[in-house]
Amino acid sequence: MIILDGKTLNLESLKQIARHHAQVAIDEASRTLVDKASAFVAEAAQGKTPVYGINTGFGELANVTIDNGNVGELQMNLLKSHACGVGAPLSQDIVRAMLALRINALVKGYSGIRLDTLDKMVELLNKNVIPVVFEKGSLGASGDLALLSHMSLPLVGLGEVWIDGVRMTTKEGFRQTGIKPLERLHAKEGLSLINGTQAMTAIGGLALADAFDVLEAANLSAAMSLEALTGIIDAFHPVIHEVRNHQGQMEIAKVIRTHLEGSRLVTGQGEKRVQDAYSLRCIPQVHGASLEAFQHVKAIIEREMNAVTDNPIILIDQQRAISAGNFHGQPLALAFDYLGIALAELANISERRLERMVNPHLSNGLPPFLIKVCGLNSGFMIVQYAAASLVSENKVLAHPASVDSIPSSAGQEDHVSMGSIAARKAGMILENTRQVVAMEMMTAAQAIDFRDKDKLARQTAKAHKMIRQNIPFIASDEVMQPHLHKMDALLADQAFIDALLHADKE
Repeated sequence: MIILDGKTLNLESLKQIARHHAQVAIDEASRTLVDKASAFVAEAAQGKTPVYGINTGFGELANVTIDNGNVGELQMNLLKSHACGVGAPLSQDIVRAMLALRINALVKGYSGIRLDTLDKMVELLNKNVIPVVFEKGSLGASGDLALLSHMSLPLVGLGEVWIDGVRMTTKEGFRQTGIKPLERLHAKEGLSLINGTQAMTAIGGLALADAFDVLEAANLSAAMSLEALTGIIDAFHPVIHEVRNHQGQMEIAKVIRTHLEGSRLVTGQGEKRVQDAYSLRCIPQVHGASLEAFQHVKAIIEREMNAVTDNPIILIDQQRAISAGNFHGQPLALAFDYLGIALAELANISERRLERMVNPHLSNGLPPFLIKVCGLNSGFMIVQYAAASLVSENKVLAHPASVDSIPSSAGQEDHVSMGSIAARKAGMILENTRQVVAMEMMTAAQAIDFRDKDKLARQTAKAHKMIRQNIPFIASDEVMQPHLHKMDALLADQAFIDALLHADKE
């Protein structure tokens, strides 16, 4: 059970909720804060003073006053009209994360939503009745309006849901599970549900969680490539990295040294050559920079996970509702663009190591394209092509979304973040990067088979064995696609990656 209190949610607990279906509950102290804020909103809705989103229209229509008798209908109309998502449905783990994040923001007591509505969100999450949310349609300011509207529709019996992987109408889903929808929304509740950054935070947050795993896999893959290419271990000497004093660089150098401990395939400086190419020699500098980028993005995401992103914000102590811009996704948009760039660089250098292994002019004695009879067979030639294709695609995707903006709502909302686009792009780059690392790892395993496997380090020997349990040595040409897909699926499997990365402990 993970307690949502608006203060302590982190990336690991979000991952547990999203992917492992951890149950959630609302912190008891938070319930009191929510009640106080919702009571203030109920009172404000009855007054004559205009308060944005409570007794007024939205966006450019903020100057239109709404009669007290229509404030509930106003909120229902908001969900219906703003549910303009397009594209494919988001994965269910992302939507689970969205629900958890929105609950966590609302329990802080600055939004004015009722406990009944929050409890209904908790019920959907805990019963794994997951709204169908479409991936595109958010500008990332005023919140992720379209996406969060789709997330919220089932609360009032509208929209669609997933149940055990089956997509159906909310009405049918609730009939099967015995859930009853809310009879109506009260003042400001629709706005409280959709005015936030929880879609981009969910998409980008889970991509970041996976990015750390991809980095670890890339470190191990790089170590295997170093052995396959009889790389020079001296470049990873701890003092070399200490004198530059970048923490990420020092950490990666230590990881590579640990992976290669006991290896008799790596060489010393001057033993076979004076120095290696950058893709081998500069692994700590490049991977370390990405690690520090991931850590920076993690700090921003975890702040946002426990932030108030509503509008207006209810200040109970002052008995005021202040309109501002906490829904603006700019901090996340910049961070997710940075995440995408840092991931793209992991793929970039990984593909260069792969290319060195298949290129007979660069591979330090390995057969051309890692095949016994070349010419008749092409071996791993096109594996490198495929990796190069993904790397080039990443370069297009890494163009920042956050530098773009387009006015909306008749010019009232005249600067937007495009944060959800930045998050989705980071997710696409992540997928491509994992596939490139998988190709490098599969290629390194093939290359190692042309060396003396008895000279491998303990960690890389275990990794090679685990790969060979799933991917065969390619003795002559065969259809490569199933092997590539299998290797990528293995790196996407948390159980496999945990065993692979901690093979030295077995």
